[in-house]
Amino acid sequence: MPISDMPIFSMLRTRMQWHQERQRLLAENVANADTPMFRPHDLAPLEFRRALSAAERTVTLARTDSAHLAGGSSAAFASRSFATEVRPAGNAVNLEDEMMKVASNQMDHQAAASLYSRSLGLFKTALGRR
Repeated sequence: MPISDMPIFSMLRTRMQWHQERQRLLAENVANADTPMFRPHDLAPLEFRRALSAAERTVTLARTDSAHLAGGSSAAFASRSFATEVRPAGNAVNLEDEMMKVASNQMDHQAAASLYSRSLGLFKTALGRR
């Protein structure tokens, strides 16, 4: 099996490709900030439901005191949709929000790229090729 086909590398590659596509969409949103009737677009987050459901089965919240708040599901919060502000021309792009998404996306992409290159470096070191 080639090193590039290992699960960690394919996962990181998928993550970096997702961030690249999201960056393209966010840049399109910013570019169309003054276009009438334009609605911003974003990618759906990558799904890790299988891993999450396995973790949820093994970890549960316990109330050790009657004064503690009952634990809830994060799915209830994640499923909420927040209203966006629409200007009179019908454009719904909020530049501040878009720039925050761009910065966050850039940091996440850099983290994935760094993990990818460091993992390759570990393999090179293990093979004595560094």
